Amino acid sequence: MSGKYDLVIVGGGISGASLLYTTAKFTDIDSIALIEKEAEIAAINSHHTNNSQTLHFGDIETNYTLEKAEGVKTGAELLAGYLENHDPDREMHAKRSKMVLGVGDEEVEKLEARYHEEGFGDLFPKLRPIGREEIAEIEPKVVEGRDPDVEMLALQTPDGYVVDYGETAKSMVEVAREEATVDVFTGTKVEDVTETTEGYTLTTGRGPFDCDVAVVAAGSHSLQIAKELGYGEDKVLLPVAGSFFLADDLLNGKVYTLQMKKLPFAAVHGDADVHDDSITRFGPTAKLVPTLERGRFSTVEDFLDVFGLNAASFLSYANILADRILLPYVLTNLLYDVPELGRRSFLSEVRKVVPSVELDDIERAKGYGGVRPQIVDTSRKSLDMGEAKIVGDDIIFNITPSPGASTSLKNAMRDTKTVLDCFDEAYEFDEEAFRADTIENFPHAE
Repeated sequence: MSGKYDLVIVGGGISGASLLYTTAKFTDIDSIALIEKEAEIAAINSHHTNNSQTLHFGDIETNYTLEKAEGVKTGAELLAGYLENHDPDREMHAKRSKMVLGVGDEEVEKLEARYHEEGFGDLFPKLRPIGREEIAEIEPKVVEGRDPDVEMLALQTPDGYVVDYGETAKSMVEVAREEATVDVFTGTKVEDVTETTEGYTLTTGRGPFDCDVAVVAAGSHSLQIAKELGYGEDKVLLPVAGSFFLADDLLNGKVYTLQMKKLPFAAVHGDADVHDDSITRFGPTAKLVPTLERGRFSTVEDFLDVFGLNAASFLSYANILADRILLPYVLTNLLYDVPELGRRSFLSEVRKVVPSVELDDIERAKGYGGVRPQIVDTSRKSLDMGEAKIVGDDIIFNITPSPGASTSLKNAMRDTKTVLDCFDEAYEFDEEAFRADTIENFPHAE
């Protein structure tokens, strides 16, 4: 079952699947293997119950700068184009209205400035400011029960892609498997990675896999493997578990609230589930956990392995958690997991989106939520806001907090070019065909 490959990709979530699809379909690399430790592709964070199902464009995420939004927008359009092309029956995604809501003079002013002065209106031609009456037409429950004298404004767009990233990853793997050059191994855990004179040997329960180039797209475990090879010594992880609350059919699309710019976590929002629009999900919460995977206590040891238990790690945590904005946020989110008290505490957050909600209308979503590894730079003792990529000698490590899923194809395109550089340009990437299969199918504004 094992063997020798030009390229081995570790991890079958949306990131690894995106790279497999890109390299298999649009390069002439002779042999590629994808190795996934779970029995199924995309069984952990990419599974539709373990993330917010949102394709982030940067248009309504108010903690994004214009520069970050520009980068995220391109990545989101690549993935949206893939979905438009490969999922015409909308089995993997749905498309609904999406808005960020401002309530009160201060929030309204912030949204107006964002749209008109900061350049977001120009960057996103489909984004438009709408007032109370139009908000009520699109999302009646958002207006119902609010003080009519309180000013309201929303930035709304029709590009509210709701995505089942797990099914999307499976789709990409199936497309890649059409190529004779591709092998996919599930239920295959990488136990060790060793550098050799010709590349790398990956030790697994199925035997060794030898490769010239390796890409590790294993979520939180990517940094663990990187450190074992001597990379990423100035980085540790701050794992954050997200949870959700459920209600009956309250919203038609996605409704976000304004986010704090210093926080890497999404503000509470409400949206209809990708597979059942009669269910409205509110969240996510953000709770610090000492595990790399939600609900798997076996990964506590993995977390400690990445953390390192050294002074730099402890000082970095202390410096981050001492922040006067972050610390109250973390403590408040701990309450949301307390039975009954958590539901009562979270009700006020839900009412920011739907004011008329009562306590009996919401319940904790059992079995929902994953772990997002926030990256900590121990040299600066601060959070790195965004994704981390470590490029070594013929090996790449991807650690992808949000919006890593949204930009998975953009990352894959970039990694493909890096991989080809490792082969001294012996292979080629047909970027024109890649774009024709993805972003050219995205419906841009006329």
